Amino acid sequence: MSPRKNRRSAPGRPTPGAAWNRDTEEADDGAWVVAAVPGARAVKPYRCPGCDQLIAVGLPHVVAWPADRPGGADDRRHWHRPCWTARSRRAPRVQRSRNAPRH
Repeated sequence: MSPRKNRRSAPGRPTPGAAWNRDTEEADDGAWVVAAVPGARAVKPYRCPGCDQLIAVGLPHVVAWPADRPGGADDRRHWHRPCWTARSRRAPRVQRSRNAPRH
């Protein structure tokens, strides 16, 4: 029996699992593209701007960036789901500059 061959996707077709589930949300703070990140794809820790706490590896969360920008790495922010939902009702507890150490 011959070994199983890897199947390649046809050109122009997205690779399965490559795209996030994206949605555009309108809010008081503008239009945002929001992508859900499942726990299996959360492979690095991030700091949530809503609560200033770490988002642990393997924890499902959301990534958001302004809809009027392409969503480069500088524009994307990783949020806990409840923090993203409550962002209009509260501000971060600790305000830091971008160059401040993250403990």
